[in-house]
Amino acid sequence: MTQDSIKRGGFSSSFGVLAATLGSAVGLGNIWKFPYLTGANGGAGFLLIYVLATLVVGIPVMIAEITMGRAAKANPITALQRLNPGKAPWWLIGVAGMAAAFLILSFYSEVVAWVFAYVIKAIDGSILSSERRVAESAFGALIGDPVQSLLWQWFVLAFIGGILLLGVTKGIEGLTKKLMPVLFVLLLLLCGVSLSLDKAADGLAFLLRPEFSKISAGVVLTAMGLAFFKLSLGMGTMMTYGSYFRDDQNIPQTALRVMAADLCVSMLAGIAIFPAVFTFGFEPSAGPALVFMTIPAVFSQIPGGHLLMIVFFVLAAVAATGAMLSLMEVPVVILHERLGMSRPKATLITIACLMLLGSTCALTNNVLAGVKVFGLNLFDLFDFVSSNILLPAGGILLALFAGWVWGADRFNDAISNKGTLSNAATARVVLFLLRYVSPLLILLVMLKGLNVF
Repeated sequence: MTQDSIKRGGFSSSFGVLAATLGSAVGLGNIWKFPYLTGANGGAGFLLIYVLATLVVGIPVMIAEITMGRAAKANPITALQRLNPGKAPWWLIGVAGMAAAFLILSFYSEVVAWVFAYVIKAIDGSILSSERRVAESAFGALIGDPVQSLLWQWFVLAFIGGILLLGVTKGIEGLTKKLMPVLFVLLLLLCGVSLSLDKAADGLAFLLRPEFSKISAGVVLTAMGLAFFKLSLGMGTMMTYGSYFRDDQNIPQTALRVMAADLCVSMLAGIAIFPAVFTFGFEPSAGPALVFMTIPAVFSQIPGGHLLMIVFFVLAAVAATGAMLSLMEVPVVILHERLGMSRPKATLITIACLMLLGSTCALTNNVLAGVKVFGLNLFDLFDFVSSNILLPAGGILLALFAGWVWGADRFNDAISNKGTLSNAATARVVLFLLRYVSPLLILLVMLKGLNVF
């Protein structure tokens, strides 16, 4: 089977394109990390910086990735070879993206495994208690048990792989078109309950009230880093999804819609969570573990809390599923197209590799608790290498490739759908940002992540 003979799937509708791309951008970070960072770093002030950073860092790279993917109609490695044949090895960006996807999936699949496990715990009511130590004990028992950790992680990987086996249209697009509306409905339900609580105003103030005294250079870099990483950039996911875009899709318009919807999900999550957290006296803090240790105690004190707790963890599972689909699609499509494997075989090999590599993260809190590399356990090591090295480096190189190597004429032709769209001004602005602004700002984020300053 040659690469050119492989029949590629694609998204069948504009809504499918939006739902799948939004599903990639929305993840567990929207449900907890974004609202917390907004409140802890200056509220509305941080939010304003985040939006600006998304416009000058995130959106240009997203547009570039999607545009190049659609122009080449191929996986990230092949796409970069087709766009710049026989010259410098820019295709290595695709290789780095595949490596980043594997590393991220290895630890992220374990966090998602906790979410799926907690859906069952929420249903049986075993964690519904006003005693926080009950939730802490349940979470500790979950991550400390190597058998549970592995089985739940492998279940999640098999579940996501099963969706990918259905293909691009029936699998990725079909599921995300159903999940994204469900996500918004569940969030609105939780927001309605949360806003009726006694200290809802305090929670909203924490999230939205500007505290400009908290704004510093570090806060600005945090906002830029969040803007870049939340949109699934720098690892080939958007280039891969872009290769499934319809030829008549308005890419800049789609990117802005994804940004707006992603921001809306994050803000709704903050409105759903923080009024409840303040009403029942919890201290807001970062990290996925806190969700599992505080949310059950919060819902135990709300009328109908058992049902709402189930809704919350189903919501988190929905958010995580879309993100995992886009991540796993990167290695699947590369194995499928580069090595000529059938899509089912490529999917099964990807799942098997992730079960092996991911097991090191699943066992980090139990069997492999004493294993350290450069002072980091394997879970944190994979997170550090992918988030602070591979993704920003990929983002910088993709921006430079689109801005300087691919060339203005080909970029303009692709972004205007061969002259059928009147967005020449948009193309000029995006090219300027890709050439002079986005790479520099991503470099600053990368240096901060590496503790250079």
